[in-house]
Amino acid sequence: MVIFISIVWLLVGFVALIKGADFFVDGSASVARTLKVPGVIIGLTIVAMGTSAPELAVSVSAALSGSNAIAVSNVVGSNIFNLLMVLGVCALMKPLPVDRGIQKRDYPISLGATVLVVLLAGDLVLSGRSRNLRDGMAPAGMLFRWNGLVLFVVFIAYLALTIYIAKKSRTEEDEEEPLPMWQSVLYILGGLVAIVIGGQLVVDNAKRLALALGMSETLVGLTIVAIGTSLPELVTSVVASLKGQNGMAVGNVVGSNIFNLLLILGVSSFVHPIQISVHSFVDLGLLLGVSLIAYGLIATGREISRIEGGVLVAMYAAYTAYAIIR
Repeated sequence: MVIFISIVWLLVGFVALIKGADFFVDGSASVARTLKVPGVIIGLTIVAMGTSAPELAVSVSAALSGSNAIAVSNVVGSNIFNLLMVLGVCALMKPLPVDRGIQKRDYPISLGATVLVVLLAGDLVLSGRSRNLRDGMAPAGMLFRWNGLVLFVVFIAYLALTIYIAKKSRTEEDEEEPLPMWQSVLYILGGLVAIVIGGQLVVDNAKRLALALGMSETLVGLTIVAIGTSLPELVTSVVASLKGQNGMAVGNVVGSNIFNLLLILGVSSFVHPIQISVHSFVDLGLLLGVSLIAYGLIATGREISRIEGGVLVAMYAAYTAYAIIR
């Protein structure tokens, strides 16, 4: 009975997260259209922040409640899902062109953010001070409050750079008619409320399920929570790709990953220092490897082909199997 009730509330939380993010994105994108910002910039900022709001709500709620494993694994699992499943599914449906600015600027920043988190989170392993490495739950490092502040400052610098580029890239092309400002604000505020409530429901009931089923919080964060909170990225990018808004589709993935690593882990670790287990550090290493593979596809070609998309999806299936077996 406890499992059934937890599943029901977990689903309610996911619905609130997804619909809240949907309204948040619609309202924010409408404001951006009023400012005549190009689609790729919208994807990197407004849409990425909106679709990353579920991860922010879940990870901060988890940090406040002391569930650090969920806070970290949710970000790592979401980023891997974005790179493998979101890009893969979009490319499978339609070859996915990649904006040159993302190739040369934004994706390298995302890759650098991943390296920075690995260096900060793995201080014990990288310095050779960690013991009992065979124990997956042994401490591999810690994200302290000052680490969170560093990540947050880097995020603000990236956001300032993106806004500067947006101001230089304003376009006078006709776009979809924006919503009235009052409606945009209502969508933004209502979406944020739904996201916060949904995030709390997901964290609470994911923990109950983990306890009832004998699953670790890390596994729950890497699979159920990460996939559920990444659905907004998947839906948004697929719809954008089908509508020919490729800059928004890829920008959403890259921007979301940057926000997850810098803003979400930064805020979460500043709210409550996060202990990094060996398993979590290994997952960060896998994220770095996946990021390098995806960068190879993005940097060396004009588009991600259907075959390459299929390879990315197959890699995610293999990763999920590894996470479950482990």
